[in-house]
Amino acid sequence: DEAGEVAVLELRGRLRAGRLYVLQLGFQGRLEEDLDGLFLTRYSDRGQSSMLIASQMEPTYARRVYPCFDEPAMKATFNIRIIHDPSYVALSNMPAIGVSEVKDENGSLWTVTTFNTSLKMSTYLTAFVICDFDYVTRTERGNEIRIWARKEAIKNGYVDYALNITGPIFSFLEDTLHVSYPLPKTDLVALPDFGAGGMENWGLMIFQEASLVNLPGDEFTGRKAMIALIVSHELGHQACEWFGNLVTMNWWNDLWLNEGLTSYFEYLGATFVEPKLSLDKIFYSHVVQPVLREDSEIARSLSESEDKIKGSFSLMSLFDNITYSKGACITWMLSGFLTEKLFIRALTSYLKEFSFSNANQDDLWTHIQMVVDAQNEVQLPAPVKQIMDSWTCQNGFPVLTLNLTTGTVRQEQFFNKNNRKSTDSYNNTWIIPISWMRNGSSQPLTWLDKSSKVFPEMQVSESEYDWILLNVNISGYYRVNYDQLNLKRLARLLENDPKAIPAVSRFQLIDDVFALADFGYVPIETALELTKYLAREDELFIWNVVLLNLIPDNLESTLKNHEVYPLLKKYLLKRMLPIYHYYAGFIRQNVDALEDDYFAQVYLEKLFATACWLGLQDCLDLSSELYAKWRDNPGYKIPFLVRRTVCCYGVAVGSDKEWNFAWEMYNHSDSVEEDEDILLYAMSCTKESWLLHRYLQYGLSDTLFSSNCTSVIISHVVTKDIGYRIAWEFVTENWPLLSQGYGHELLHDVLKVMGRFVKTDVQIQELQVFYNATLEEDERDAITMLLESAKLENTERRKLLIKVANWLEKNID
Repeated sequence: DEAGEVAVLELRGRLRAGRLYVLQLGFQGRLEEDLDGLFLTRYSDRGQSSMLIASQMEPTYARRVYPCFDEPAMKATFNIRIIHDPSYVALSNMPAIGVSEVKDENGSLWTVTTFNTSLKMSTYLTAFVICDFDYVTRTERGNEIRIWARKEAIKNGYVDYALNITGPIFSFLEDTLHVSYPLPKTDLVALPDFGAGGMENWGLMIFQEASLVNLPGDEFTGRKAMIALIVSHELGHQACEWFGNLVTMNWWNDLWLNEGLTSYFEYLGATFVEPKLSLDKIFYSHVVQPVLREDSEIARSLSESEDKIKGSFSLMSLFDNITYSKGACITWMLSGFLTEKLFIRALTSYLKEFSFSNANQDDLWTHIQMVVDAQNEVQLPAPVKQIMDSWTCQNGFPVLTLNLTTGTVRQEQFFNKNNRKSTDSYNNTWIIPISWMRNGSSQPLTWLDKSSKVFPEMQVSESEYDWILLNVNISGYYRVNYDQLNLKRLARLLENDPKAIPAVSRFQLIDDVFALADFGYVPIETALELTKYLAREDELFIWNVVLLNLIPDNLESTLKNHEVYPLLKKYLLKRMLPIYHYYAGFIRQNVDALEDDYFAQVYLEKLFATACWLGLQDCLDLSSELYAKWRDNPGYKIPFLVRRTVCCYGVAVGSDKEWNFAWEMYNHSDSVEEDEDILLYAMSCTKESWLLHRYLQYGLSDTLFSSNCTSVIISHVVTKDIGYRIAWEFVTENWPLLSQGYGHELLHDVLKVMGRFVKTDVQIQELQVFYNATLEEDERDAITMLLESAKLENTERRKLLIKVANWLEKNID
């Protein structure tokens, strides 16, 4: 019964209670190259093409591979035997206990690998890999750890880093949670092609190759940090992940416990093996900030009711940022107000009780409550279940508003006040832990458990040196809106002594105030006031959030054509110079000194790209200098931290000679994929229209490009200030040709960008005429709506930019 996703078995007679029946099913399936269930993958290794078979069962693909009850709560032990070609090795969750030979009817020999009986587990964790990979190995506390990869990758040492950290992360997690890993071996397999970053199959973890492979010459922490995070995440499920393999959710509606908690431990594990990473800065910039942006737009809570989540469509949609990142934030908050000691104590007792079985979030709350009741240091304002349900069973999150004069703090759900049509009732209340500081000294944790409350200790004096900061170091999952009085004092403090506010709190202050401006809580000018101090800001991750708010990635060409550009240029460059010169010094003289500066590896590109975009002469000179160095000696490597920007502005500042060199290097047989992407982008940076025309024409040629590059070229050109008209004319003139190759996908991408330039009805008509001639009727309607909303958005944006321009004019010294 496909609709109900159940198999119905018609029996000949009635079943009698107390009798034993055995059900045997013969079954077969197809090996597709689709990355779900049991699948086939082709790849090349040492110049030869090879293939392998692997599996991905989560959430409900096990049923494609063998007949089973596919619910996570139905756990079983598995006896697995794989018959395969003798030149391949077969891997599964457990160690192999026997290898024998068998002949088929044609007399060919096959190998039979038999595996030990598995532990009791859910079907989505069973796994199989049949490959001719090599491996490296080491033993940690009696657990044999092997990492399998293409022979070439093993020989060149590409997985050594992953091998070096796997054991220590295992031990760290075991020691933290006082549970020992129940399997005798752990295999990690790096697949050239895999649908997820990694999958936690018990004893046989499968990864996308890029998530495990580190080139030995690559000393930079950025790459290592990513590997450490992914490995740590999947190991969290293995060893002692209290939610996941050992203790599994009853049903998928509690998936957040499985993934959110693992995502929290992933950061603890990664910063344990890479101590140079700052846990709270990374957690805030990679987890909290992005998910707060997303969570205000999504109408779903962390834990949905079970009946809402039946059927596989809604299942797949659960594997999103809300489940992983919001789940991690809620865990971070929980661990913060309980203290880590009590949190871990509760997890350990919970894990012991539910080992090898299933549980739901209430079981966890019960264990935490028991631990809280047994001590008297930590006092909570309500039962654990009541506090936590307010965060997991309601969607969205609160914004707190503080009034310094009265000491009143109110809460309401954070929503977009500009969308007047919101008829939803936003009357949720949360039980909110508030960590806070006054004039730089930390205050005892306090709680807001109703819609508003007066805290006499938060009233301030007349002195402008008296200030308050809430949610210090992001202990809570919410935003804060201060009254004008406190914001003025905080802005002054930032100008006089930015270090008085911890770095994560500076980041948070700026991120909150821009989000509040976006959603209509405060005027944009309020947010801009907090940027005046930036000449004294030396943290790249804070600069990054400012630049993302002032110059969003996709709006550069729009801003360039607006009167706000020269003002931004003056205002920002003056403040960027100190941090720009600090880093430019390293790029010129000694880029290796940045190998431990994680944020330089992640965010320096945006800072440099902005400096060049604002026309900073030193940045343009540096780009031509490094680009010329590469032209003179193609063996020279432009520092990868700024390679994209240097290539782009090397071409932009240069002539056709520079462009032709990029083209030549792009066509070099040994250029790596990452560099090819950079060059495809760089060639769209030229300031010469004829070169852009020629580039687009090249894009049409099947012999010069693979088909997916053509649409990439068009979408790069269309985002450039002189490129958007050229790209648009190109698309309309060559539409018959392009529509055969790309259909309407391409048109939609180009339109999205074009939409940003639609200011007048005349322009809309011009686009409309083209659609009427080329599109089917149902598509025209969709596009017309897209254009209308683009026009509205542009009108709103222009109003906003005029405000920004007026403010900048007053505030440029």
